[in-house]
Amino acid sequence: MEIRSLGTSGLKVSCLSLGAMTFGESSTFMKGVTSTDDEARRVFDRAIERGVNLVDTANVYSEGRSEELVGKWVEGKRQKVLVATKCRFPMGFGLGSKPGPHDMGLSRKHIVEACEASLRRLATDVIDLYQVHMQDASVRIDETLRALDDLVTQGKVRYVGCSNYAGYRLVESLWSAEKNRTHRYESVQLQWSLLERGAEREVIPACRAHDLGVLVWSPLAGGFLSGKYRRGQPPPEGTRLAEWKDTMKRIGLERSYDLLDVLDGVAKRREATSAQVAVAWLLAKKEVSSVILGARTVAQLDDNLRAADLKLSADDVKELDDASAPDWAYPYAFIGRVQPW
Repeated sequence: MEIRSLGTSGLKVSCLSLGAMTFGESSTFMKGVTSTDDEARRVFDRAIERGVNLVDTANVYSEGRSEELVGKWVEGKRQKVLVATKCRFPMGFGLGSKPGPHDMGLSRKHIVEACEASLRRLATDVIDLYQVHMQDASVRIDETLRALDDLVTQGKVRYVGCSNYAGYRLVESLWSAEKNRTHRYESVQLQWSLLERGAEREVIPACRAHDLGVLVWSPLAGGFLSGKYRRGQPPPEGTRLAEWKDTMKRIGLERSYDLLDVLDGVAKRREATSAQVAVAWLLAKKEVSSVILGARTVAQLDDNLRAADLKLSADDVKELDDASAPDWAYPYAFIGRVQPW
């Protein structure tokens, strides 16, 4: 497994990492699409066996159960397994009950309390990468970064990162860290795939300019790029998009199926699966530190892990780039006609 640097930090991560969002039975947004504990354990063990050294979870995944399982399974392996988790959203996110005023967000109070709770569930004294799950415009950036800086100084967190940030908010955060001499975000976790390339407008260029590591979530667009979906046919029973009907309605457009045709063509030419090619396309992007793979079964994981050995040609990448190119709109399309950003 190739090892890459996480931006300019000292953290070295496997180019493919394991997402633990499906670990633990969930009553919220992952209801019906999680793995049994036994199968999740087999997926975890196989990933570590194959050289994956980063496991990514969050406090809200399966209402904390994901963190508990990760903490249990990394016991005795902490020298070779890095643990990343997140804070921002309330526990029980999606159950419908209204959270209290300090049960969510990026205030000092919520960050510190959420971190302490994650440390307990993970049964560890330090989190390798602590990420804020989404920006929070209701809290000053300085307050958020100072709270995270204190956690690093106290030895409870080694590095901090962010996820689901707009480009302007990311750059403001970097300015704040430099101005106040706090630890900065070392990485950005973002959604990126052949079907979702919006991060390329602002966030990816910002990561490139400021040497931030990039962790990719949903590289297969919720499974749509896995090769299971066909034009004119309903989503396969038991798949995530069969459960997430609104998401399927949003992405199941004709142009999406046109992309699948191109992806399938490249896969056949390379003697690979569509999923492997979709992940390999991301690994070919120089900004990517690691692609997070979520797998409900060992078979899914094994198939996706083979992407680490698949090297696409420049022509392959261009063909996929062209087939998946979004309508960039102004000013991106205007700038792009003269100079790539």
